[in-house]
Amino acid sequence: MENHEPHDTAKENLIFNIITRKISQLPEAERNLFENGSAYIGLNAALCGLIANSLFRRILNVTQARIAAGLPMAVIPFLTAHASYKGFVSLPLNTGDLNCETCTITRSGLVGLVFGGLYPVFLAIPVNGGLAARYESALLPEKGNILTYWTRISKPVFRKMLFPILLQTVFAAYLGSRQYKLIIKALQLPEPGLEIQ
Repeated sequence: MENHEPHDTAKENLIFNIITRKISQLPEAERNLFENGSAYIGLNAALCGLIANSLFRRILNVTQARIAAGLPMAVIPFLTAHASYKGFVSLPLNTGDLNCETCTITRSGLVGLVFGGLYPVFLAIPVNGGLAARYESALLPEKGNILTYWTRISKPVFRKMLFPILLQTVFAAYLGSRQYKLIIKALQLPEPGLEIQ
């Protein structure tokens, strides 16, 4: 098993170099979509985080620490969604490990749903819960009722966040589909310097 590893790495590097070279031949707009797709997913996740943060702040009557709570609620979801999309979709596409359109769409849609939509909302719970406790802006539950309390508090937020979460999922799936088609298009381009007979 160990004997194959250097060969596999060399093969992966070769595939990665070929795909990268082919992508660099694409028009700039298409190249940007391919290279910066994960950043778009990250920006949408940051937006979801800020919306969820705002909704929880309103429910818990938190008026203090707007920037202190807003900054992590934008930055952490951005970085998480950006890195997840890059790791689960962009990199496998670039190395030839993800070579089926349906798989790409499913994988990118799931990344959009989990890391771009649900994660920012779940992250807003401890951030705003901590602020509500610190500034005593809302009556927080006794030890035994914590789960019931947060479920009740979170329901209206999740209802309002349904559209942004769905939007993020559909956008990520669409982006995955576009990137897959760009890879196929790039791979069909002739090598630079080679004349087609």
